[in-house]
Amino acid sequence: MNITSLRYKLTGWLDPVVRLFVKTGMTPNQITLLSLFFGIGAAVCYFCQSFIVGSILLLISGILDLTDGSVARITGKKSDFGAISDWIVDKYVDGIVLLAIGLSGIPIISQFTGFAPTADMLIAGLAVIGSIMNTFVKPVTYAEIGYTCKEDGKISDPLEGIGFFGRPETMISLVFFGIIGQIWIAVILVAVCTNLSAFQRLWYLWRKHGEYKKD
Repeated sequence: MNITSLRYKLTGWLDPVVRLFVKTGMTPNQITLLSLFFGIGAAVCYFCQSFIVGSILLLISGILDLTDGSVARITGKKSDFGAISDWIVDKYVDGIVLLAIGLSGIPIISQFTGFAPTADMLIAGLAVIGSIMNTFVKPVTYAEIGYTCKEDGKISDPLEGIGFFGRPETMISLVFFGIIGQIWIAVILVAVCTNLSAFQRLWYLWRKHGEYKKD
C-alpha cells in the first residue's frame, strides 16, 4: 500500500493549516499557484546546489498541494478547473525540480568509476519520465476505461492503492536526502522506483482489463 492511499488520514494532520488558509480567504486556485511558486523556488535552489533550502521549499510546496483540496471542500469552492490545474502543477513541480538537480552539476552516478558525467543527466531524465508516466497512467485509465465517480472531489478508482512509489514517496525522498546532503540517492530512487511503479500499474490494468473485446 502506497502513501497516496493514506491521503485522507494524512491530511487530517494539516487541519490547522487548512483552517488558517480558510480564515485568510485565499481560494484553492491561489493556494495551488502558491504551491507552484514554492516548487519553482525549490528548483532554483537545487540548481544552485542549495539543497537544504530547496528541500524546505519543496516540503512547503507539498504541504500546500495537500491543503488546496481541503480548502476547496470546506469553502465550497470546488471546480473542475481546480482539479485539473492541481494535477498539472504537481507534474510541473516534479519535472522542474528533478531537471534542476540534473542540471546542477552534482555527480549522481558519475561519482562511481566508469560512468561519464552525461550519465547523471540521463538518470535525472529517467526520473522525470518515471514521475510523469507513473501519474499519466491514471488519467488515461479514467478516459479509456471510464472511471468518473468522485469522492470529496477526487475520482475514485482502483489505481489509488496500486503502485508502490508515487508522488508522496518522490517528495519525501527528495526532501529527506536533500536535507542530509545526499540528494543523488533520491534521484536514483525516483528514477528506478517511479518507472517500476508505472509498470506495476500497467500490469494490474493488463490483468484486470487485458481481455480482447468483440465488436
